[in-house]
Amino acid sequence: MSASETTARVSPLRWIANQPYLLLSITAACWAGNAVVGKLAAGHIPPVTLSFLRWFFAFLIVLPFSWQYLLQDWRQIRGAFALMVLLSLTGISAFNTMQYWSLEHTQAINTLLLQPTAPLFVAMWSLALFDTRLTAAQAVGILLSLVGVLVIMLRGDLTSLKDIDFNRGDLIFVLALLIFGLYSVMTAKRPAIHPLSFVAFTFGCGAACLIPFFIWELHARPAMELNGANLLTLFYVAVFPSTVAYLCFNRGVGLIGANRAAPFFHLVPVFGTVMSILFLGEHPQLFHFVGFALVLTGVFVASRKPETAPKTQ
Repeated sequence: MSASETTARVSPLRWIANQPYLLLSITAACWAGNAVVGKLAAGHIPPVTLSFLRWFFAFLIVLPFSWQYLLQDWRQIRGAFALMVLLSLTGISAFNTMQYWSLEHTQAINTLLLQPTAPLFVAMWSLALFDTRLTAAQAVGILLSLVGVLVIMLRGDLTSLKDIDFNRGDLIFVLALLIFGLYSVMTAKRPAIHPLSFVAFTFGCGAACLIPFFIWELHARPAMELNGANLLTLFYVAVFPSTVAYLCFNRGVGLIGANRAAPFFHLVPVFGTVMSILFLGEHPQLFHFVGFALVLTGVFVASRKPETAPKTQ
């Protein structure tokens, strides 16, 4: 069988599953939409309620496809149970609840602007836990894409950075990113189980960990109204930034590592800007294209596989 015939037999999903840059770009697009939808939901769906229902429904979505793998992988999951619970708490329960909480106190644009700090937290945790240092290319790439994000978010006027008002919501989101940085790094230590086993366990465990807080919130705050807008919000957050994004993110990190994957966080505000152009009627301007070019260049530089030194004879 020729190489072309072999390639032709590869299913589209299998091909996508081995394209880390595409997977991480899909993740960024889904998470950009999550920031917009989360802001729209603020004041209509309490943050713990939104987070709990998001992961509960995401768990129900993946369970029919994953239960056989869960049974097969249960021994490995049980052997690394503490780590799996930690990943569920950090990447599922805490991060997303705190993101929705922060959106009650700040604008979506602020969270999009803060998102590019995530690679710094990933680098910090990598250094602290595993003594893994950034390469020069990763450092340069992060800096380039961070400048690109600032160009986009500040509309080409970097001097307006001093006028940004960071409030309690911004601080909550920074703490959320610190927690997600730990999740990103620790996923490299997860047991060698099927991707569907991993997301099913973390989705289910993450939702279960939120139950006490969900019950408390039902008594402390007005309950969510069952209307079309809220149900559509729940559908979106359960399918795209949860099921689709986490499958893509975990696979992408597994293929190229946390440090090389982290710069793709910088695409979140880029996609957020694109969404505002497409859905909110904003018109593209020169600073959009300059910012996009800087971000994409930074992501390319930072995510390249390091060249190995030639072997000596």
